[in-house]
Amino acid sequence: MRRVSALLRCMRPWQYTKNLLVFAALLFAQRLGDPEAVLLSVIAFVLFCMASSAVYLTNDVRDCVEDRAHPEKCHRPIASGDLPVPVATTAAVLLALGAAVGGFAVNLELGAVIVGYLVLQGLYQVILKDVVILDIFAIAGGFVLRAVAGAEAIQVEISPWLLICTLLLALFLGLAKRRGEIVLLDADAANHRLTLRKYSLEMLDQLIPVMAASTLMSYALYTISERTVAEIGSNRLMYTLPFVIYGLFRYVYLIHRHGHGGSPDRTLLTDKPLLINVALYALTAGAIIYLSGGP
Repeated sequence: MRRVSALLRCMRPWQYTKNLLVFAALLFAQRLGDPEAVLLSVIAFVLFCMASSAVYLTNDVRDCVEDRAHPEKCHRPIASGDLPVPVATTAAVLLALGAAVGGFAVNLELGAVIVGYLVLQGLYQVILKDVVILDIFAIAGGFVLRAVAGAEAIQVEISPWLLICTLLLALFLGLAKRRGEIVLLDADAANHRLTLRKYSLEMLDQLIPVMAASTLMSYALYTISERTVAEIGSNRLMYTLPFVIYGLFRYVYLIHRHGHGGSPDRTLLTDKPLLINVALYALTAGAIIYLSGGP
């Protein structure tokens, strides 16, 4: 039971919130009332949870030596010795294979997206995580593939603007994550991860506002684009902008005043104002999309 508990912790189920992006296509394509589409989206979500857990296990196996020198990551199951490396490796392989096979069982496109996600994460672990800037793009690419997977699962065309918003938001979170790591590790940051030597707080404090502003503008343009207005039946989606603005501002506030950013999923789950804001955004967006009388 101790090993099972350690394995579950190493799979990081609390980080499955990232995979909720899979449902974006279902929401914005107005398919929430379609039971088959809902089921396929749930399946895609589960498959991505399996794939992401495989990645977390592999990452912890590769980084166990570095993690032992980290003030927080040293408590991870593999780094602490609670979970043997062979058990973690076997579980990672089974989860990755299960996710890929399950994806192809749904349709060829979903299977290809899941395989693409696994390959990208593999490249990140082996090469890209030590390449400045490209490491952030690799992280962001994983979020974009989640959004694409949701669209492919239900066979709908996802808005290019939605993909752009996802990419920019993910870059914003990725930069914030690097900043959080540098602040937490302080002088030891360069010794923990090679790429952290190439970042500085000054550099990140310039890039983070750029990504926040770009995310905001791209979402604003998405809400009033001709395609969005035609699909929804109105331009009322722009009324969700205050929630997006508040969410970005709140996150920047948490980064600078409370040292958050190193773990976006933890911040989302523990900060009540941010949680309430996300819930209000979802309710407002859902009401606008489904009550606007679009085609």
